[in-house]
Amino acid sequence: MHVAIVTVGDELLAGATTNTNASWLAERITERGSSVDRILTIPDDRALIADYAARWNDAFDAVIVTGGIGGTPDDVTVEAVADGLDREFVVFDRIRERLFEKAAEFRDENPDLVEEYDLELDLDAAASLPEGATPIVTDAGWAPGCIVENVYVFAGIPDEMQAMFRAVEDEFRGDAVAKTIYTPAPEGSLHEVLEGVTETFDVSVGSYPRGENRPGRIRVRGTDEAAVEDAIAWLEDRVETTAPPSAK
Repeated sequence: MHVAIVTVGDELLAGATTNTNASWLAERITERGSSVDRILTIPDDRALIADYAARWNDAFDAVIVTGGIGGTPDDVTVEAVADGLDREFVVFDRIRERLFEKAAEFRDENPDLVEEYDLELDLDAAASLPEGATPIVTDAGWAPGCIVENVYVFAGIPDEMQAMFRAVEDEFRGDAVAKTIYTPAPEGSLHEVLEGVTETFDVSVGSYPRGENRPGRIRVRGTDEAAVEDAIAWLEDRVETTAPPSAK
């Protein structure tokens, strides 16, 4: 399964917020045997989000778009995805009913806050999704995410995004497997062996150099588990290895 990740937010591009969502998603998707082929960060620009949703919907098995679904004026992601996939943007009645109940519970539990601030809750906006979408509803956040065609729209707030991903994580299972070995050898000494393993086995190999307090890593990935295991054994015969950092 080939996946693209689009993180949306002016604050990400300005450096005001660290983009942890992309790395978190990429790690979980890779763990499940799928491949992340693109990661892109773009601003809260409705036309730009729509353009990527339309083009990448055809180019990848799944596209994750995260950020800007909360219902404030700069939250344009879900509407943009509707534009890009040529869907009407419509109120989902059962989502609106759930949000009405959730808002009532919040008012009952926070009377002082409600009295002090004039809370403007646009239930119709928060309950609107592309026509035909499958809502992703969690207890972690306010507005729902959704799945429309092969585009998955998640919240930008990390806790909410992670809850939405976990609700659909089984859909990202692929057939790739990966194994890693650790080495104290400098990356410059590994060129021949890295070239040799890809010539000998049907696998892909990534080399990540050592740091001051961490060993180097060689990661072998492929769709045939036996080939990956054989490639790892081949490398271990030719490369000095060490325990992974967590084992020390």
